[in-house]
Amino acid sequence: MTSQPFQSFAESEAHRRSIVDRARSYACLPAISILLSLTNGCFKSSPEGATPAAQKTNSAKRLDAPWFEEVAAKAGFNFRHSSGHNRRFYMPEMVTGGVGLLDYDNDGLLDIFCVNGGSLDPSLTNRPGCRLYHNLGKWKFEDVTERAGVGGHGEYGMGCACGDYDGDGYVDIYVTNLGRNLLYRNNGDGTFADVTVRAGVECNSWSTSAAWFDYDGDGNLDLVVANYLKWSKDTEVDCFSRGGLPDYCSPLNYKAPAMDTLYHNRGDGTFENVTLSAGLDKAYGNGLGVVCADFNNDGRIDIYVANDGMPNQLWINQGNGGFKDEAMIRGCAVNSLGVPRAGMGVAAVDLNQHGWLDLFITHLVGEGNGLFVNTNTNFVDFVTPKGPGAHSLPYTGFGLGFADFDNDGELDLYIANGRVKLGTTDLDPNDPYAEPNNLLRGSGSRQFEEVMPQGGVGKPLVATSRGLATGDLDNDGGVDIVIINRDGPAHLLRNLISPRGNWFMARALNRRNCYAMNAILQIEAAGRTYWRYVIPNESYCSSNDPRIHCGLGNSKKIERVIVRWPNGEEESFGPFDADRLYDLREGTGEKTSGAFSLKR
Repeated sequence: MTSQPFQSFAESEAHRRSIVDRARSYACLPAISILLSLTNGCFKSSPEGATPAAQKTNSAKRLDAPWFEEVAAKAGFNFRHSSGHNRRFYMPEMVTGGVGLLDYDNDGLLDIFCVNGGSLDPSLTNRPGCRLYHNLGKWKFEDVTERAGVGGHGEYGMGCACGDYDGDGYVDIYVTNLGRNLLYRNNGDGTFADVTVRAGVECNSWSTSAAWFDYDGDGNLDLVVANYLKWSKDTEVDCFSRGGLPDYCSPLNYKAPAMDTLYHNRGDGTFENVTLSAGLDKAYGNGLGVVCADFNNDGRIDIYVANDGMPNQLWINQGNGGFKDEAMIRGCAVNSLGVPRAGMGVAAVDLNQHGWLDLFITHLVGEGNGLFVNTNTNFVDFVTPKGPGAHSLPYTGFGLGFADFDNDGELDLYIANGRVKLGTTDLDPNDPYAEPNNLLRGSGSRQFEEVMPQGGVGKPLVATSRGLATGDLDNDGGVDIVIINRDGPAHLLRNLISPRGNWFMARALNRRNCYAMNAILQIEAAGRTYWRYVIPNESYCSSNDPRIHCGLGNSKKIERVIVRWPNGEEESFGPFDADRLYDLREGTGEKTSGAFSLKR
């Protein structure tokens, strides 16, 4: 493959800015005017009790000190992803690579599970597999893959979802692949067992993202799997770009969208495929991202699937084992102009901090990352010059994470970028698909500013980034980041922000001593209420720290934390001192009711 001469980052930045200017001129401004006219009747100029963003910050500012340091090599975290690309451009090579953060041995430190592609060449017998890195503390990691038994069997890997499906207090790992998926049961002694066949969760499709959730309220974690295409090497087609150079295709070239898969946990270590009876066969798509949450606040967990080039799906839980796709009528299937976008990663996030979960989706270059604001169960495609989609037009986003990296009380946003087709210029002479990432600092009221240097590191990291997971890897109250890069070394970003604000962290644990998936927390400190949600399985093909993290700014005390458990019961805990990690156990707090009042 030929490539353009290496372009300096300063030159690429100028080129990026020119793209932004052109795109805003021809695309954003009409959309903004349409959306603002649509939303004038839905939103106040500033939420009640919030400080107007203009009083908090002027404009995007260049920071002298980086927010993060890339420490993978010196930490012993030596994972290198391989897509297996050789000569033919096989579609799976372009979207592989996820990461999971989990404390597999319950020592209090997050470990790292990395999903590799491998090779689509059937003649190769020694294919690179997934890797598990044990956190030794003090920013040192050890590869324990062989001892743990999670390297795989030569599958072509895509992503992972971490969760304790059998409720024994040890986190398990589900790995999505091209073909047969894998379920690794945590044995509790540092090893895992492949129980895929016994559990009945092979899927045998082209799976991408997956998520654990309890859709029927029986206390057992069920599993939803997003599937991408009905694809095989025999059905691969040839596509070209940049004046006739061979390149990867769009999923629309194949005309073979897939049906997602839903597994019901029987509670005995086995699952039942209930896709058809649950109604998920009523809509197909090119699924890449998935997140499960209660989007209409009826107490039941719903499913949202981000589709690549096709309308997204919002499967509303009917409470009887069935789901209905209501994305179109609720306003989160397509953009405000009625056009489907290329959905990659997705996150459920409460940007207004009022108890209604919004949806943020990463998209293809030229489309801009999208925010669907939840307006009391219906969504609005919300575009503003300072929204979380700002600065995204020149890039193709995949993994993402909302977290309060500087602990000032406002959610920030990190986005992993990487092309899927050749661009007009190359930012890396060795990788024509590589792009820098974006770090946006939240200033409240759904407004963000880009942090410089780009990506929050001293020298911008340019790679074809895919999966991204956030979590506090050293338990210092600062959220760190792990990114998987296609055909390159993974990035381990250590949070260096100094000074950071105060913080509160908690493990929301159910009566079985497992993380209470989809529990909701109201954290009250210094007259302000923060909303946090236990939703680790989101981003792109990845799984995040399941612990709750909340930046507190200057607040040193937490007056009260109210937890709404998945069964709808509410308990109050506290008060607490800041800058510590706490366990909030179901059944040990003070019972409350009606504390979760939603602002409409």
